[in-house]
Amino acid sequence: MKKKQKNYSFSRNKKDIKVIIEKRYNLLSLVIILLLLFLFVDLFYIQIVKQEYYEAKVLDSKITTYEGSTAPRGRIYDAKGRLLVDNEPVKIIYYKKSNLYAKEEIDLAYQVVEKLELDYKKVTDAMLRDFWVLKHVEEAREKITKEEWRALEERKMKSSEIESLKRERVTEEELETFEEVDKKACYLYYLMNKGYSYSEKIIKSSDVSDTEYAYIAENVGTLRGFNVRLDWNRTYPYGNVFKSILGKVSTYDTGIPADMKEEYLSKGYTLDDRVGISYLEYQYDEYLKGKKDVYQKKSDGDVLLEAGSRGNDLYLTIDIELQKKVEEILVEELEKAKKEPNTDYYNHSFVIVTDTKTGGILAMAGKMITEGDSGYEIYDYTPGVFTSSLTVGSVIKGASHIVGYNTGALKIGERRNDTCVKLAATPQKCSWKPLGSLNDLTALKYSSNTYQFYTAMKVAGYNYVYNGSFPLKENTFSTYRNTFNEFGLGTLTGIDLPNEKNGIIGKNDTPGLLLDFSIGQYDTYTPLQLSQYITTIANNGERLKLHLLNKIKSSTTDEELVTYEKEVLNKVTTEKKYMERVQEGFKLVLEPGGTGYNYIHSKYKPAGKTGTSQSFIDSDGDGRVDKETLSHTFAAYAPYTEPEVSFVIASPDVFYQKGKNEYTTSVNRRLTSRVSEAYFSIVKQAET
Repeated sequence: MKKKQKNYSFSRNKKDIKVIIEKRYNLLSLVIILLLLFLFVDLFYIQIVKQEYYEAKVLDSKITTYEGSTAPRGRIYDAKGRLLVDNEPVKIIYYKKSNLYAKEEIDLAYQVVEKLELDYKKVTDAMLRDFWVLKHVEEAREKITKEEWRALEERKMKSSEIESLKRERVTEEELETFEEVDKKACYLYYLMNKGYSYSEKIIKSSDVSDTEYAYIAENVGTLRGFNVRLDWNRTYPYGNVFKSILGKVSTYDTGIPADMKEEYLSKGYTLDDRVGISYLEYQYDEYLKGKKDVYQKKSDGDVLLEAGSRGNDLYLTIDIELQKKVEEILVEELEKAKKEPNTDYYNHSFVIVTDTKTGGILAMAGKMITEGDSGYEIYDYTPGVFTSSLTVGSVIKGASHIVGYNTGALKIGERRNDTCVKLAATPQKCSWKPLGSLNDLTALKYSSNTYQFYTAMKVAGYNYVYNGSFPLKENTFSTYRNTFNEFGLGTLTGIDLPNEKNGIIGKNDTPGLLLDFSIGQYDTYTPLQLSQYITTIANNGERLKLHLLNKIKSSTTDEELVTYEKEVLNKVTTEKKYMERVQEGFKLVLEPGGTGYNYIHSKYKPAGKTGTSQSFIDSDGDGRVDKETLSHTFAAYAPYTEPEVSFVIASPDVFYQKGKNEYTTSVNRRLTSRVSEAYFSIVKQAET
């Protein structure tokens, strides 16, 4: 009985399991059916109900954006809002390579060539040989011997050498078969393949006629690769005035120059962008560059997504009318000076006019004169203002005085007798003439050298003994140079231009050279450093950063994006009474008896300092210095009661004595007089 009960339970359990499985199967089937139903409904919704929506989404996924050609750059204005640099539209015909074979490109050249006026005389023998080889492929192959083909297969020759042999073996008779139309097509084909393969090839960019432009524009579909567009060129309403510093922009056929490629590409530019390549155009390219049109490329046509705009506008500190007058004065005075005796090696001068309150440059120019077969020729040398250096002479004696005051080597009112100084193993050193008993003010007024020599020796820890010698106290040169640096001498001015130079710092330290240094006869400085130096004195020891930028405005909203604010680089380490003493001495320089008297009219209340230095030149270009000349410098500010403007005029190598005639041109004084008058008549009168 027990055994039968056990079998019954087992059968029942087996039946229950079967029922459970069937229920689960049915449930699973129901879930699958529901899922399939849901999927069917979803597919129906996507494919039928939302068909248009998802077709649009697929279309949008194929949309790409791209930029148009380079947009016009911003304009450049002077301090009064007068236009210095603008853009003018230029019609461009260009070619961009597609997947055409050489023969197809040649056929295209023949098709287009009769419609364009190009300077076909530029075609060269090399171009014609290349063209012949391309047009006569089989004949060109036959010019290569079996041995040369074998050498190519065996890698004993390069394919470039084979192609070179083909060109070389084209005969003159074969070239003579080219008619005029062939030569034209040859030149056009050369333009179509010039430069990088992926870049636009400029076919014509000047004097494009309306007919030529229209022909290409109307046949873009059939003239595969040819197209037209409008570009721009920089224009200069004031001609060449200040043009070199305004800078240059790359052309539409070169894009970014090779030596600037890495720099500009790292900033997100493309190779065919037109960019600033020198001076202000380069310095402020990020503001001046235009914003390109942005397009959407769709299957049903391109759409303008975002309109481009001209770049932002620069406003400079330059007064262009003053600049123009300064350049005219330079040209006239250079030509006049070259007709005077002892000016054989004089060939250039510099002028800088600076706003002492802000450090803004109002005018700066350099001109160089050479004598040609048909007379004198004048060249712009304005970059020399901040890239060339000269021995400046006594103009820096104000800074030397400050070194003396600061170290205790010079006392206010200290009197010294102006006599020559003689050190052991060093030639006698004197002032330009015996000046008698002087104090610290009259030493500046009459430009005493020996007064500075005594100061320098005391700074070095030496009490002068005739024909004596002394070891330099440690860091004596550094003591001088550190103070000079605070005035801007021997350090960069911070001008917003690339490639500013620093002059030459002497490497040798000897007692004799220390004396030379103290009167501006050792280290050399740029004219721009002199401008910062004299402006620092005018500002009671505040060294301002010199600059050309006044402000930057948006070309679309007229909003001021950047406004220059006066920047003080440092304050000269000295007491107020010492700076005032130098200012008083500089005031005396331009009064009767002073070395700068009549340089600037007394009604303008000027103060400043003259400088004469010995210079040494290589007159015949053999690499050896063989002539000693004199150079003249001048630095001043006005009015001394409340300075507003500074002037620097520098004329290297104005005197070289060949015979007994000791005449020295007064070109530096004449330049100063005329430039200062120009400032007060042009700038000041305009303000009033």
